[in-house]
Amino acid sequence: MFEHTALPSEIAEQAEAIAEHARREELDFYPTVFEMLTAEQMSQVAAYGGFPQRYPHWRFGMEYERLRKQQRYGLGRIYEMVINNDPCYTYLLNDNMSVDHKTVIAHVYAHCDFFKNNVWFSQTNRRMIDEMANHATRVRRYMERHGVERVETLIETFLALENLIDPHSVFMRRQAKPGPREESEETPGVSVTRYPAKRYMDRYINPPEDMSAERTSREEETEQAKVKFPSEPQRDVLLFLLRHAPLEDWEADVLSIIREEAYYFAPQGQTKILNEGWASYWHSTMMTNYILGADELIDYCEHHAGTLATSPGRLNPYKLGIELLRDIERRWNTGRYGLEYDACDDMEVRRNWGKDKAPNGRIVGRKSPGREKIFQVRALYNDVTFLDEFLTPEFVDEQDLYHYRQDPNTGRMVVVCRDFDKIKQQLLFMLTNHLQPYIYVVDGNYRNRGELYLCHRHNGADLDIKYAVATLKELFRVWKRPVHVNARIDNEPILFTFDGEQSSQQHIDDKIDEPAHLV
Repeated sequence: MFEHTALPSEIAEQAEAIAEHARREELDFYPTVFEMLTAEQMSQVAAYGGFPQRYPHWRFGMEYERLRKQQRYGLGRIYEMVINNDPCYTYLLNDNMSVDHKTVIAHVYAHCDFFKNNVWFSQTNRRMIDEMANHATRVRRYMERHGVERVETLIETFLALENLIDPHSVFMRRQAKPGPREESEETPGVSVTRYPAKRYMDRYINPPEDMSAERTSREEETEQAKVKFPSEPQRDVLLFLLRHAPLEDWEADVLSIIREEAYYFAPQGQTKILNEGWASYWHSTMMTNYILGADELIDYCEHHAGTLATSPGRLNPYKLGIELLRDIERRWNTGRYGLEYDACDDMEVRRNWGKDKAPNGRIVGRKSPGREKIFQVRALYNDVTFLDEFLTPEFVDEQDLYHYRQDPNTGRMVVVCRDFDKIKQQLLFMLTNHLQPYIYVVDGNYRNRGELYLCHRHNGADLDIKYAVATLKELFRVWKRPVHVNARIDNEPILFTFDGEQSSQQHIDDKIDEPAHLV
């Protein structure tokens, strides 16, 4: 796409020195390749999601224009881009100050450590930079064979559906295994529960009438499962379409590309706060302990403060992440956790709890309980579990994480809620599935007409009707038969339908065919 500029020797030497500091602090990262880009080149890479090559599509051009104008008019600045890959590739902005380069390099090594060691990234493709180039080549070939407009239109349809995946499916087996005490009885494929027993006690421990009733029930379930398609609700809608939609081979290949990239990017959305907090924690630690020169102090403080700046009603993931990690480190260094501490309701005692246990002097690596704990957090948590487990009322008060609204009379942001439980619930709701709805395939042969039936799992927020109808239209282009989605709107069950010509909606009652009134 463009020629990369090698790092100047001075910055390359700094990168090597900072890498040694990072290893001394027990960060563990893939080999990291640094390249220098101009602001315009950085906008190109950022428009491609951080990769030098992607499949061609007009949305990347639109994103490039947005980023270029943002940079030109001083509305935003991209200091670096780092790719989750082995080796990690990092792009630095060529007109950064020397202190900015040092900060960014330290920040990048922490990101690379997070990519390598956080469990939510463990299933991602570590050769994705090559895979993206492969995807680009395949799509360009399809454009040569089938025309640019046809392929771009198809990609646009698939991109409208790219959030309909199951990010947790890479860690678990969705199909249930038979229990250890289930044995086949008479009907092939049908199992009943038989408890171990001596022969003379068998008819009492495993009564024949109970065995017969269970066998009959299992046979009925087996027959229903043969008809039901899929046998259980399936959250990975893209996988269902890939396997069952009437797509040509090349169309299915394009869909597989979109789905693979959606799964690659999913952990980045799941760990934004923790990932940026971890990187900010370590660039701050390394800059202040090892790297920062006296003549760079003012510039570093100004730029670091700008990165962590926040305001009422605005959530800064860098600020929230680093402060919560520091809070965890302090709490575990002073023993401010556990049943005894939680049961203490004397605020003066809580404020002074464990001060005598706090370590003195500089801590290197994991050589304190607090450091050991945040390394554990880095390895095991995502944003939802991170906030769910470690957010405390004291932290919310300290960071002013209240609910704000603009006063219509004064125009100022004012606090409208200080209730910890409500604040925590709202934060978790914002982070769960990235505010995207949970959609499941329930029936791929609805009414025995080959129609696609989906269901929205209500988690406190109604489905956005405008986007739901638009998504049904895109699904119809893939499924080529009428598509439906069951949703609860204002606490009423509603069935939305698109039949290829018009959208409709109806209240769900017993007159509507199953599974509508059963979901």
